Amino acid sequence: MFGRRTVFGSRTGAGGEPQDETPPPGRAEDVEAPDGVPHSATETIADRVAENIVGGEPAFGPYDAAAPNDGWIRLDLGSLRLPVPEGAQLQVEVDRSGPVRAVHLITGLGQFTITAFAAPRSGGLWREVVPELVTRLRADGGRVGRVPGEWGEEIEAVTEQGVLRFLAVDGPRWMLRGVAVGTTEHSDARIAVLRDLVRQTVVVRGSEALPVRSPLPLQLPGPLGDQLKQATAELVDAAADSG
Repeated sequence: MFGRRTVFGSRTGAGGEPQDETPPPGRAEDVEAPDGVPHSATETIADRVAENIVGGEPAFGPYDAAAPNDGWIRLDLGSLRLPVPEGAQLQVEVDRSGPVRAVHLITGLGQFTITAFAAPRSGGLWREVVPELVTRLRADGGRVGRVPGEWGEEIEAVTEQGVLRFLAVDGPRWMLRGVAVGTTEHSDARIAVLRDLVRQTVVVRGSEALPVRSPLPLQLPGPLGDQLKQATAELVDAAADSG
């Protein structure tokens, strides 16, 4: 399927069904991203989250519908409220028709993709997806392992793209999946950041009836959305002229 990636470079610091792979970074154009993102990709996000005490214990996400009052700035993507590490770039992947397919976070540790999917009320979607994903990754030539994680099984695959880590959390009528890809060198730090990003993400499922495994729709906020629409229109016009 035809797609386009546009990078939104952070200026704040120094630094359907679930798909099986996360595309590597590609060539793209830079535009301004929202300022004020307060945290670093190399530190543990949970270490800096204000404690929301529930029964005497800190409450951690991912969160359903509403963000906690923890002081974090999250990027509003419609169905997701996504924390963005300091110095990260946002790489937006869109369909030819315009809808946003995915938002990738590009950091010095690797690439991170957080995606939410519609799930049954009974939950358990990730348990269904894991064996399918393992089979497809192996069919593509990957060396695949299944390891225990914070929310259940995680999948690690060594492919031509690099080292990939998949994890997911089953929520109320949604499943939140995180994917990280990068080199072997930064594997442990990258996995820690992936878990932190998932833990601090807010999922806004809404009441709309959606087929199970359909990605929840993403929207870019304000000026970023306007710039993306303009870039997509220009790309479609160029493709029509060349065709």
